[in-house]
Amino acid sequence: MDAMQNLLTRRSIKKYKSDMVPEDVIARICEAGTYAATGRNLQAPIILAVTNKEIRDKLSQMNAAIMGSGADPFYGAPVVLVVLADKNVNTHVYDGSLVMGNLMLAAHAEGLGSCWIHRAKEEFESEEGKAILKELGIEGAYEGIGHCVLGYPDCEIPVARERKENYVYWVK
Repeated sequence: MDAMQNLLTRRSIKKYKSDMVPEDVIARICEAGTYAATGRNLQAPIILAVTNKEIRDKLSQMNAAIMGSGADPFYGAPVVLVVLADKNVNTHVYDGSLVMGNLMLAAHAEGLGSCWIHRAKEEFESEEGKAILKELGIEGAYEGIGHCVLGYPDCEIPVARERKENYVYWVK
């Protein structure tokens, strides 16, 4: 897919089929995330590629509790790419946000749907979230930046809303 077309046509998807995404596709999407720009090229973010249903469901329940809802905040997506970033790097939130953008654009280029789901910060500040990282052997001062949920859309792809006026101000 042409890069500009990919940028202009990606949309957040909020309903997914339960079909698992092949691991090689997930790996390519994650690789695209690792090429996001980062401050001083310190590469502060890490990506948890969650395909284990038990862990995926646990993260969903934690996220829903923070949101104050019983619904699945991941919209049924079978894959959750959690982006965390080293709090000791002063650009960690920006760096992680760029990783999230790359993940969503790469998913779209692969023909998948994606959506940025918030509350990763609160999840991984909790004792339960810290325990998950410890179980995975991940040490350090990481802050949750976001969840990139992805999978095969089970809905119509939304049409882009018209762009607001005065989005761009030219300074010549």
